[in-house]
Amino acid sequence: MGLENGSMEILATSRFAAACVLGGLVLGAAVLAGKLSQVAPVLPPLGIRRRKKKPVRVYMDGCFDMMHYGHCNALRQAQALGDELVVGVVSDDEITANKGPPVTPLHERMIMVGAVKWVDEVIPNAPYAITEEFMKKLFTEYNIDYIIHGDDPCLLPDGTDAYALAKKAGRYKQIKRTEGVSSTDIVGRMLLCVRERSSSDSHNHSSLQRQFSHGHSQKIDDGGFGSGTRISHFLPTSRRIVQFSNGKGPGPDARIVYIDGAFDLFHAGHVEILRIARELGDFLLVGIHTDQTISSTRGAHRPIMNLHERSLSVLACRYVDEVIIGAPWQVSKDMITTFNISMVVHGTIAENMDFLKEKSNPYAVPMDMGIYWQIESPLDITTSTIIKRIVSNHEAYQKRNDKKEASERRYYEGKTYVSGD
Repeated sequence: MGLENGSMEILATSRFAAACVLGGLVLGAAVLAGKLSQVAPVLPPLGIRRRKKKPVRVYMDGCFDMMHYGHCNALRQAQALGDELVVGVVSDDEITANKGPPVTPLHERMIMVGAVKWVDEVIPNAPYAITEEFMKKLFTEYNIDYIIHGDDPCLLPDGTDAYALAKKAGRYKQIKRTEGVSSTDIVGRMLLCVRERSSSDSHNHSSLQRQFSHGHSQKIDDGGFGSGTRISHFLPTSRRIVQFSNGKGPGPDARIVYIDGAFDLFHAGHVEILRIARELGDFLLVGIHTDQTISSTRGAHRPIMNLHERSLSVLACRYVDEVIIGAPWQVSKDMITTFNISMVVHGTIAENMDFLKEKSNPYAVPMDMGIYWQIESPLDITTSTIIKRIVSNHEAYQKRNDKKEASERRYYEGKTYVSGD
């Protein structure tokens, strides 16, 4: 009897111990599972993959005639509203019908737009107005989510809004217009040059250039021709330069290529020579000459665009890594050492190719060092080419500007503050 009782006690104790062990294991597993759930994500069932987030594609169109830093800043703002920026470039015929003849033909404008660092895709021959058919094509074929335009009105010849359909569809977004420049303004500057040169009052020659270079005048100058031309008042800020900059320097073993120039009225010829120069190394450094240097070498009416305007246009180019704002005319040994320049290049097409014959050859030092190279320019275009296009057909461009200046004047008279950058 005593033995039987003892056996039962041992059995009970064993069952209790087993229950404790089992309970401990269950509790431990629960705690461990709780901790793992905090540090490890819950995996989806096998065979089910997470969908990749669809990129937001935005569309912006324009003539992009006489392309300048204002256009580039608009494209920068548009790209910030999505993940991919698609840009439509209006055809020559559409521009002529709605605004007057373009200064730069479509193929040059395509080169310019495609070279802007914020642009992902370019559509040629875009319509001036967003039609129902073209808007459907944007949404279905190009997978566009939103259509972008500046806060300045874009009216058709009949007075209607060119973006009315996009607004009605709820697929329209607005950005802030970049102040201080427009294609109309730039053409106006060159037309003023034509007027000044034809005038016997020669004392205004240098003052006109200073107005262009330093933005000292906000006046409407009719030049005695009865037509107002608004002279730019560009206000450069450090923030704008930072927005346009890459923010990255060259690596320790980078092959740094240097090219310099005025880069006035930044055009397709500039873009193409910069593209080739960039292909020669790992980092492209561009020197931009001062207004005073350009005036002394190319005449009192040059440059058309001031130093900061020209710097922004060059910085917006995808082939450019860094610029020297106000680069010296002569490339010195100290400058080559400071920037660790491996190669100094120059194109075969330029405003002045006589520098090799001059005593004060600006490239004498890199030539002596064996690091100077002349590269073939792909396009036979210079700043003078652009100016000649205006001068040769100045009556047509004057009529175009008269029409545009009237709408710009209305914009400035009714202008209100718009947030953005």
